[in-house]
Amino acid sequence: MFQVPVTYLFDFEYTDDKTRPYVMHEFAACGAKHLVLTDTLISKILQVRGLQELLLKEMADEGLSFMDAHAPFGSKQDLNCPVESFRPQAMLRQKLALQIAAEMGVKTITVHVGNEPHHPDYPVERQFDYIKRSLDELLPFAESLGIIICIENIWFQLSTPERLLAVKKEFPTDALGFCYDSGHANLMDKGRNNPDSNPFKAWGTVPPQFDDHILEKMLPHVVNCHLHDNNGIVDQHVNIGRGNINWPHIVGLLKKAPRLQVIQSEVIPVRTHDSIHDICAKFEELGEL
Repeated sequence: MFQVPVTYLFDFEYTDDKTRPYVMHEFAACGAKHLVLTDTLISKILQVRGLQELLLKEMADEGLSFMDAHAPFGSKQDLNCPVESFRPQAMLRQKLALQIAAEMGVKTITVHVGNEPHHPDYPVERQFDYIKRSLDELLPFAESLGIIICIENIWFQLSTPERLLAVKKEFPTDALGFCYDSGHANLMDKGRNNPDSNPFKAWGTVPPQFDDHILEKMLPHVVNCHLHDNNGIVDQHVNIGRGNINWPHIVGLLKKAPRLQVIQSEVIPVRTHDSIHDICAKFEELGEL
């Protein structure tokens, strides 16, 4: 079994005050102990006063807790945002996400570095400088809260393992770590075999930097992870076994990650029609590999 907690994502945007507690009950009935404080939930907390306390009560009623989080993301909120008029609010929103996560008992939060095609008028290297500028501002705040910001591999130029390692080299603080995403890594490996894959579309005229050793490169700094499957072409977020990821290899490496704090299911149940029971069962099987 995994030596760290397992936490489960649910697409709570499809729930309301009546159905949300039922979803939590289903996870508890299937053996789950922890859920993900998703970007959707954080955004909703920012809109609805009192929701934070209500969520904590609903979770406690089912014997559940939030274990890790994902910050709200998008072109106007990601770390690479180069538009000066957007940046004050972007940094404020990121700090609010950190504050909310910390108040809800969460110790790790995943933040997107950003996707370079969102800002085509700005060179990649300039956007990379903005990532570092953002972390200059956010990391001291995260340190004060006792929370770890985790940046994840995606399938764009700004989120290759080499880029992430370059960022980490400049910020040796323990308040910065990595989030390994299995589905994104699979695209940056098997996607080379299909010109219609997400990486080819994302990189445009630049040849994608395909890589079959992403986890090996990230491993020393992996603090949390997003585990889900896909066909190597599209970022599907389906349950374990519905795609072509080599799970024994991935799990074997993760069990050696020196900083790993949590295993996250980032299977998206409503979107993919994967049942809560089947997701929990598959992650129990993963832990036995």
